[in-house]
Amino acid sequence: MSYTVAVDVGGTFTDVVATDGAAGVFVGKVSSRPHDEATAVLEAVGVVAEHYGKEPGELLAGTEFFILGTTVVTNAMLEYRGTPTGLITTRGFRDILELRRGYKESLFDLRLPAPHPIVRRRFIKGVSERIDDQGKVVVELDEDEVRDAARELKAAGIESVAVCLLFSFVNDAHERRVAEIVREEHPECFITLSCDVLPQIREFERVSTTVVNAYTSPLLKNYLGRLDEGLRSAGFDGELVVVQSNGGVMDVGYSAEHGVDAVLSGPAGGVVAAVELGERSGYRNVITADMGGTSYDVCLIHEGKPEVGVDNWISRYRVAVPLVDIHTIGSGGGSIAWVDEAGALRVGPESAGAQPGPACYGRGGTRPTVTDANLLLGFMDPQRFMGGKMALDRAAAEAAFEEHVAEPLGISVTEAAVGVFRIANSDMSNALRYVSVKRGRDPRNYALMAFGGAGAVHAGVQATDLGIKTVLVPRNASVLSAYGGMVADFKVSRVQSYVRSMEAIDPDELTDLFLKVQEDAEEMLPPAETTRLERYLDIRYEGQVHEVIVPLQTRTRKISAVTLSRAIADFHELHEQLYAHKRPSEPVQVVSIRMELTGLRSMDALAAPRRFGDEDSSGAKVGSREAYFERLGGFVETPIYDGASIQPGNVVTGPAVIHEPGTTIVVGAEQEAMLDQYETYVIEVVG
Repeated sequence: MSYTVAVDVGGTFTDVVATDGAAGVFVGKVSSRPHDEATAVLEAVGVVAEHYGKEPGELLAGTEFFILGTTVVTNAMLEYRGTPTGLITTRGFRDILELRRGYKESLFDLRLPAPHPIVRRRFIKGVSERIDDQGKVVVELDEDEVRDAARELKAAGIESVAVCLLFSFVNDAHERRVAEIVREEHPECFITLSCDVLPQIREFERVSTTVVNAYTSPLLKNYLGRLDEGLRSAGFDGELVVVQSNGGVMDVGYSAEHGVDAVLSGPAGGVVAAVELGERSGYRNVITADMGGTSYDVCLIHEGKPEVGVDNWISRYRVAVPLVDIHTIGSGGGSIAWVDEAGALRVGPESAGAQPGPACYGRGGTRPTVTDANLLLGFMDPQRFMGGKMALDRAAAEAAFEEHVAEPLGISVTEAAVGVFRIANSDMSNALRYVSVKRGRDPRNYALMAFGGAGAVHAGVQATDLGIKTVLVPRNASVLSAYGGMVADFKVSRVQSYVRSMEAIDPDELTDLFLKVQEDAEEMLPPAETTRLERYLDIRYEGQVHEVIVPLQTRTRKISAVTLSRAIADFHELHEQLYAHKRPSEPVQVVSIRMELTGLRSMDALAAPRRFGDEDSSGAKVGSREAYFERLGGFVETPIYDGASIQPGNVVTGPAVIHEPGTTIVVGAEQEAMLDQYETYVIEVVG
């Protein structure tokens, strides 16, 4: 029997999804282990093996694919614990990383500290060389200076070197030679070249992305090596693949060299699953809301495709490789509530994490969190958390709120919990506006898909706040990112600078460049029976400093004048959608080409459609308790439903609380939930 196992490591829990291809899908959870991700992964394997009645080694021996969503890169950047890194660049340009284009996150904050230096200035070495914007060598590379720089970095204990020379995206000869010399002088060193990571115009973006890759990849490489070795020593003989930030998966060899491509590895899996589930339930325009223990991740899906971002910041460093455009805030179930020096109530971004976790977990946590507030407001059942596998301590939650919020503010515990609930919801609604209203999209034209363990507790409030009429909650919402990894395809995303006015473009030259990039991508892509190619142009009005990514609408390999004319027309329309204006009479310019090559895996782990039953859900009702609904004036006696007993077609009218084994769904006043044939709750929102 052949198994497929997908694991997603979160800040609080590690989720696992497995299938044997015959008896449906198993889902499970184990506690995450900060700084020891591999142990949590192996514990998740043990849970799967127990379910199938096998020893872990026996299960692994029959596993064809093992898919991993990892936080190693994210944590390395958040905690600044990457590999000791150096940078070799063109002489005279060693301060580009610190100058940051003059960008400052808060323009008027005079006390804002500089970003933590992931490469200290003394480890940034300038070498004599120069290539111009046409790729012509103006100054030959001084190889002696490169050798001296490599020796100095080695002596200083540097283990990873980033190389970013001017205009290497036009002519990479000097960067390639620098890599050869560094390998000769420092054979153990990990080397990252900007011409491999981001061969694109704009120096700061290129050097920052290259440095992030150099800083994080050795950690990911070592971790994947240990995990792969541990799995194989236990009997695994299949393929280990890693979820990438572009929504695809790639093998260990690629992932180990491209850490920057896994910076959003976990959240990207949830977006992939949301695309699949949204399509099945009839919703191609969706905003995803993934609320886990430490963060709240949102992404906009338009016409069945997630938005792609190329201007992301990770821990105050620019990452310009193509990523699923996920906006993250520190507002998860474990986000800590606190009172600042001015006496204002705040929530997050600090999280209680997996250890000790929220106060109600009973693991020694003493500070109040969003999860504690949800428990005190009646949304969670102390005996049904995680399907009854973990009991919650209400008294501990009350004590935490009393000491840290209620007493300092002179309010009751209930008022404190309501305040935290309101603040968290406000922060989340603002995050949803960021990916919709700020990008020229009206959230009222989208359904809100809530997942993660806590997402469905808050989604009804956010939908009302933004005027969204439909909320989607997958039955297995708490493990949706692992689902996404299981169904994700192999995918390589590539970009190459190509600066031309539209009138100066030679279609044959552009076709040849696309073919070259495609050949490079095909060498990286693991074997797949069927591939899909998507091509894009980054276009702007001449004189602008930002571009719009425009898909090329053609079925042929050759780019024609007609293809380019269609791209120009599409650019004007997209520009108007994003910025509320267009200027068809203005000349336009292409800045870069982009390409996504996808190898289809044909993996369908989602549940087959089930037959609809009647609308009566009374058989799933298990009682009632008081829960807080602001629109109804406070606490009201609320029906409680056992989600496992709800059948497709059943309707639950709010106010109500549905307890699924992995998540809690709060159906607000003037809301109605129905479980559809694909086991997704469709909640209709009024007002």
